[in-house]
Amino acid sequence: MTRVIARIRRWYGAHPLHLLALLAAFALAGYAVRAVVAAGQWQLYALWFLVAIVGHDLLLFPLYSLADLSLRRLLPRRERGASTAPDRMANPQPPVINHLRVPAGFSLLLLLVWFPLILRLSSSAYHRASGLTASPYLWRWLGVTGVMFLGSAVGYALRLRHAAVTRTPPDGDRPESGLSGDRGRGLPTGPLGQDPGKDRRQRCKTQVGRAR
Repeated sequence: MTRVIARIRRWYGAHPLHLLALLAAFALAGYAVRAVVAAGQWQLYALWFLVAIVGHDLLLFPLYSLADLSLRRLLPRRERGASTAPDRMANPQPPVINHLRVPAGFSLLLLLVWFPLILRLSSSAYHRASGLTASPYLWRWLGVTGVMFLGSAVGYALRLRHAAVTRTPPDGDRPESGLSGDRGRGLPTGPLGQDPGKDRRQRCKTQVGRAR
């Protein structure tokens, strides 16, 4: 069984479960397309995909890229995330930028998908089709957005606490006086400036004097 998985991995380039998940996704997408075509609504879905692709690449992508760049410029440099290892050692505090990007991105995605109901642009058609009103959608979207930002803030607080704990070593881990880090490597661990050879010479002189 292991040989078969290894052979599939070499042929496919990933684990066989990845291939199964991909096939399942294609099957689900094919079923959805078949259902849309059978319902006679494929023209509206094709128009929606076309508008989404063009609108995202020509309008939304430049807008949220500009918003992200503006946010990074407003934040202090240590909050943007260090790009090099010395910067990360000098600024161990975790960057806050990703804790703002993730909830904001998901909130905008929900707004993009449900904006006709959130903004009540299709409330009459929704009421005729379902008998329900579209008024709760705005408050639900605001509630979900608030929960996502709250969860992100809690995660950032936990990361700050973890960074503070790891930045402050316990008393038992602090190096003693002398050459720190040399214990167990055959190097002297006495106070700085002390010559170990001088002690050995003094002991040799004492032994010679006693022998005489």
